Amino acid sequence: MSLDYRSIMSGRRRDPLAAVLRAALRLASVPYSVAVAARNRRYESGKAEVHRCGARVISVGNLTTGGTGKTPIVCFLASWFRQHGIRVAIVSRGYGRGDADANDEAMELHARLPDVPHVQDPDRVEAARIAVEELESQLILMDDGFQHRRLHRDLNIVVIDATCPFGFGYVLPRGLLREPVRNLRRADIVILSRCDAVDDAALSGIESTVRRYADSIPIIHSIHAPSGLLEFPDRSFSIDTLRSQRVAVVSAIGNPDAFESTVRDCGAEVIASQRLPDHDEYSPNTVLSLRTWAESLDQVDRVVCTHKDLVKLQTDRMGGRPLAAVTIELQITSPTESLEQMLMQIADSISTA
Repeated sequence: MSLDYRSIMSGRRRDPLAAVLRAALRLASVPYSVAVAARNRRYESGKAEVHRCGARVISVGNLTTGGTGKTPIVCFLASWFRQHGIRVAIVSRGYGRGDADANDEAMELHARLPDVPHVQDPDRVEAARIAVEELESQLILMDDGFQHRRLHRDLNIVVIDATCPFGFGYVLPRGLLREPVRNLRRADIVILSRCDAVDDAALSGIESTVRRYADSIPIIHSIHAPSGLLEFPDRSFSIDTLRSQRVAVVSAIGNPDAFESTVRDCGAEVIASQRLPDHDEYSPNTVLSLRTWAESLDQVDRVVCTHKDLVKLQTDRMGGRPLAAVTIELQITSPTESLEQMLMQIADSISTA
């Protein structure tokens, strides 16, 4: 999604054309809202079937499009259950995969979790069946699963990005919401990501909105902590390497603002950036254009991207300059008891099954 589109949806653009576009987008959101409501009613009334797969299922999803930071949370959960001796598989739709075997998120997850299989299929029920029957998985992590209601889940986690929590207050295409905020009532727990990027007043406002629709739901605060720099294929550096460096940023993610802010927080000076559409395939023409762009920049020490970008670019140079990804790890900041208790209940139920 282009930056200009986000500026229109957010209201930052106040010119007459932007106002007309917002009105048109709001009108276009009506049939979308009707379709979403009708689909949810089918599941809530029992007219649409919910399938069980023979394993425990945890869904990690969100209310909005774009990057809310689910991948570090999926990695955290997969690692937690593996440490408790439970066989885990990740199931996802495979958005943006095209003709490839896996999309960028799957490639990143494989690099970070080589012992955790990842099954991608638009039919998440079939993907879960494969994970259980063929891979003997005891636990399924359903990535981006909040809106996918055909597969039963034992824990429904919703991730809310504190820097853009409720999609500018409107459903698609007027805003970024996939469904109304009131549907948080389906969630079992909310994890606020990137809490360090906003102040306490903003966090309190987000929590108040959540409580309006789910008054007793646990709300966990987390941050996405930069853990290092990774050069392709597997050369690691301290994150302090970025301090005082002049960098150019390349990203094809849903929330480029948050990533560029993270790079600045590491002490780097961002002097230029290229923002590609989320899940961009990095075609040969695109890569050539990026190389030409990087070569044209003056006094750049390094080009920086996300891990998701690096697994597609598969190079340690761009335009004659070093290319490295900022690796991110989830850190739960407060409170931890509710999440730990829920995970232990699922782990115990698997161990005693």
